[in-house]
Amino acid sequence: MKNSSSQEHASADHIFSFFRKLRLNWLLLHFPPRLVRSVYVFVNGFITIAALALLALVSRNPFVFPSLGPTAYLLFFSPLGRTSSPRNTVLGHAIGLICGYVAFVVTGAGAVPFGVHPGIFWPRILAAALSLSATGALMVLLDISHPPAGATTLIVSLGIISKPGELVIIEVAVFLLVAQALAINRLAGLPYPLWGAPAQINESKPLSVAYTRRTRWPMCLRPAVLNLFGLMKKRNP
Repeated sequence: MKNSSSQEHASADHIFSFFRKLRLNWLLLHFPPRLVRSVYVFVNGFITIAALALLALVSRNPFVFPSLGPTAYLLFFSPLGRTSSPRNTVLGHAIGLICGYVAFVVTGAGAVPFGVHPGIFWPRILAAALSLSATGALMVLLDISHPPAGATTLIVSLGIISKPGELVIIEVAVFLLVAQALAINRLAGLPYPLWGAPAQINESKPLSVAYTRRTRWPMCLRPAVLNLFGLMKKRNP
């Protein structure tokens, strides 16, 4: 919990640093830090998924699929988290794709096209249970945790996307999303890793705490409060 909290503080600090680089300091002074972070997640999530959606439209391939959404959220909300590293993201989805396809073939879930069978189709139920349990077990065994991979394996085992060529496209889409997250997070000043787990975070004076304290004061009282702090520092050198 402590490590997760420090990573969240660090990512928030670098987001604030990114806004200062763009000369958007007024956002930090006039709006709560949580709102600023939500804008960061919104803008970057929109840009990355829109780019992949445009690629899907042009190429007519499934570069956008449901489990890509939670992956994008993790990459921009907690980019320094272990589950958000490129290694866990890429390999986690790969495990989900493999387990999903194996379960889809072994159980015979593909005998009836997805959406055609009106009632309960037991092979598909078995395929879903087998794929999800196998994906979870392998991620734990290989120490590759990435929760959105659980949705990816269900997409495949249920037959929503099940052609081998489409599975390759899905993994390529994950690579492209990670590449965009790497570029954007590095631009924001985050030490987002190239592959493995992120570096340890320095917890010494998180800027987010300072900004949180500043934004709690009403605008009209802020100058008086700052002057008071200045007098206190002079009295206690």
